[in-house]
Amino acid sequence: MNRRSDRPARRALGFALAAALLTGGATACGASSGPELTVEGAYVPEPVTAERAGGFLVVRNDGDTADRLVSAASDISGDVQIHETSGGRMRRVDSLTVPANGTLELSRGGNHLMFMDLERKPAEGEKVSVELRFEKSDPITVEVPVEAVNHVPDGSGHSGHSEQ
Repeated sequence: MNRRSDRPARRALGFALAAALLTGGATACGASSGPELTVEGAYVPEPVTAERAGGFLVVRNDGDTADRLVSAASDISGDVQIHETSGGRMRRVDSLTVPANGTLELSRGGNHLMFMDLERKPAEGEKVSVELRFEKSDPITVEVPVEAVNHVPDGSGHSGHSEQ
């Protein structure tokens, strides 16, 4: 093979290498990022009955890519469901979107977690462990305080607790 016939192959290799470096460089410089999730304001009101409890929190995504909350697990229930509330009706769903550069709010009267068939009834002042599982991101485990039955978060919509 002579040098002249080798040029197109070397040129193609050079373009491929340059493209790989540019693509990697754009990601490394922060031009595009995946989900960057944190959890804040989590609480569980002390359940009125021994059968079920609700869970409320905010998942904040500071990344440029949306994610989805796909399941949850807890030390107080083997069956933690994701519920969506629409038009005053609550229904179980497979997932909820955590928008890019946005928040997913799980709150009273809205979307929430539902702890079914409680293994134990948590009391005000205790903490329960909740693992949130996402489509793209690693799971996040939160130690969630059990608040009074009538607990209302502060004016910001968060109860002041932050876990990651």
